[in-house]
Amino acid sequence: MKLNRRLLILATTGMLASGVQAQTTQGVSDNEIVIGTHIDLSGPAAPGMPMLRNGMQMRIDELNAAGGVNGRKIKLIVEDNGSQPQLAVRAVQKLIKSDNVFAIINPFGSGPNAATVKLANDAGVMVFAPWGASGIIQKVSGNSPLLFTTVMNYDTTTATALSWAVNNWKTQKVGVIYQEGPFGDLVRGGITQALKGGGFTVAAEAAYKVGDIDFSSQVAKMKAANVDLIVAGTVVRETLGVMSEVKKLNWSQVKVLTTIPGRSSIVARLGKDSVEGLYGIGGWKLHEADSSDPVAKKFMADFKAKFNMDADENAANAYSYTSWFIAGLQAAGRNLTSAGLAKAMPAVAHQDFTTFTRQSFTNNHVGPEMVSIDQIKGGKWVQVAAPGSK
Repeated sequence: MKLNRRLLILATTGMLASGVQAQTTQGVSDNEIVIGTHIDLSGPAAPGMPMLRNGMQMRIDELNAAGGVNGRKIKLIVEDNGSQPQLAVRAVQKLIKSDNVFAIINPFGSGPNAATVKLANDAGVMVFAPWGASGIIQKVSGNSPLLFTTVMNYDTTTATALSWAVNNWKTQKVGVIYQEGPFGDLVRGGITQALKGGGFTVAAEAAYKVGDIDFSSQVAKMKAANVDLIVAGTVVRETLGVMSEVKKLNWSQVKVLTTIPGRSSIVARLGKDSVEGLYGIGGWKLHEADSSDPVAKKFMADFKAKFNMDADENAANAYSYTSWFIAGLQAAGRNLTSAGLAKAMPAVAHQDFTTFTRQSFTNNHVGPEMVSIDQIKGGKWVQVAAPGSK
């Protein structure tokens, strides 16, 4: 998979000039562990970031109220990356050099993570559960033992879902709208994998840049090619933009399948009528307020009481991944180093109200990867095909 040259330059030039080490104990004192994250507080994904930040903070507050982990409480420092690699580099340099964080957890964005993961890992700082293109982030890191990815790969999950769609919907002409950069590269790779040997290729493709808000030309290109399925490599705002244009054209014959980042409950809530009928690739369970899962119901009630907002899956996943990280800290013991945590983590399995099955790390990546095909019906995501592993 080709990597964006600009990201590679940022990843290498952003490295610390000195002090590179195989492990670190920075950020660890007798009674505290300092960790950090960088998320989009000012860019295109900003509307969803309170969920991610609050999900992390809620789990940390619960831990601290219960006495911490191995006698230490956790302090979380949050920085803004604006979904921009350059801003992410500055944020991570601050977290490492000024804040002396022990680890970075739940950092957001494919580009921001690709630009900064090597910087963190070369400084001996673990990066746990980056929200972005796991395959690209692993490659840029050099498959670092200090990187643990929990987001399912966009290429393999797209391939699994598209193969299902082609077989079940008898798709003849596939179009793809993709984001320029690592995320889009993986989506396109998954599409190529799914269509290989099927007798046809992509009929039309159109790119967009991070921050774009007008998708009329991209959708018009799909319409001109008369595709019957659009694979939308989109996040929240872009998914809404694509579906709005499809509805404006009264193009009821086409199916739109958004990839993992676009299958979000915030898409259903904000898009309303414009996203009715949208299909999405799911990699984790979604829960509404009336969920029958008692653990999910408790989480949502506690989140509402603490932050006066209804939790979505971003909050749930941030909470879940933070729990997994804490379990690793517990397993690593009191004599905590980043290398010791990395050694302990593969043996720490994870299952909760967000997961389809019990998961663990193989080669520092989550497995098994489970895929669900969902559709927005009546303003909610409803599963139309059971999870399949890849």
